Amino acid sequence: MFANTGWYLYNHRLSLARAAQEAGYEVILVSPPDRYVQHLRDAGFEWHQLTLDRRGVNPLREAAAINRIRKLYRTLRPDVVHHFTIKPVIYGSIAARLVGVAGIVNSITGLGYVFIHEEERRSPLRGIAQALYRQALDADNVRVIFQNPVDRSTFLKRGLVREASTSLIRGSGVDIHRFSPRPEAEGDPLAVYVGRMLWDKGVEELVEAGRQLKVRGVAGKIVLVGEPDAGNPASIPEESLRAWEAEGAVEWWGRREDMPDVYAAGHVIVLPSYSEGLPRTLIEAAACGKPMIATDIPGCREVVTGGVHGLLVPVGDATALADAVERLFEDANLRRAMGAAARQKAIDEFADTLVAEKTLMVYQTLVAVEKSFDSYNEDHP
Repeated sequence: MFANTGWYLYNHRLSLARAAQEAGYEVILVSPPDRYVQHLRDAGFEWHQLTLDRRGVNPLREAAAINRIRKLYRTLRPDVVHHFTIKPVIYGSIAARLVGVAGIVNSITGLGYVFIHEEERRSPLRGIAQALYRQALDADNVRVIFQNPVDRSTFLKRGLVREASTSLIRGSGVDIHRFSPRPEAEGDPLAVYVGRMLWDKGVEELVEAGRQLKVRGVAGKIVLVGEPDAGNPASIPEESLRAWEAEGAVEWWGRREDMPDVYAAGHVIVLPSYSEGLPRTLIEAAACGKPMIATDIPGCREVVTGGVHGLLVPVGDATALADAVERLFEDANLRRAMGAAARQKAIDEFADTLVAEKTLMVYQTLVAVEKSFDSYNEDHP
């Protein structure tokens, strides 16, 4: 399993790695080094380092990255590789095909920066990315997992993947025991955003909503939890976050490790993102029995049905965000009803055991093909 950070593997795929291990697979994790690598090792997994520049576009350096992956795969000789995040998906798939890996699985967890931003519409990078996706994904031994049907439709319309190779598995799953409901916190209500501090997560609109609520005299606060992501072109400078907090528009709590406690502190969970695969923050919030406010986009709609599990608002509309936050701040009964419905949906659709079971079925189809091929070769030397 290869991702662009150890953080991603630890926070999003550890339950899948454990399920695969319990199913009899020898699981090896691969990522660039970061402080979560030790957590992966402490969990009992073998880990290998692959250096990867998340923002790099230099052709020679990117080719060198593919070559490093190829050498590692040639050494490890995996039966199945599973790639997460854009560069591991593209470069890992190309490298795996070069060395003849039998089964290649790719999870598309979102469309990525060059597909989201309008200024990238005519960028050469978009054309290059699409060409690389076609090269990486167009093979008989490749399976592609999407988290929402719209992303799958986008890839199919652009001819980036074969329809027969695709599967739809909603999200990476959530531990419904670790993330579970608690009594609502006392005091003024909090609307909590959890995620990276990126412009395309709608953080600026959330700050503006905080300003509007302050002018209206609404009791309560908007809280930002997370940190900037230097590897992403849409990262928000730390100076902006500190300025917004000094202004009193929001509170910025920075990085937090105690996520169940963070959700418990919130009365409402907010995600005003421009684009999502299937946001983990929402399925964790749902498991915690929290009402949610999210943008009316694919991915968010997979978790939040407007008026049932929370409220949906238009992308980029700070006033609609402020209105939605104010409505849920002032109606505790509505919060409780939506939170209960969200918890039940998390149990029924997003439990990590369900996601792992479906993903292991994808692995098994590739292993079965490999075994059949090996058997044929033995009978026809």
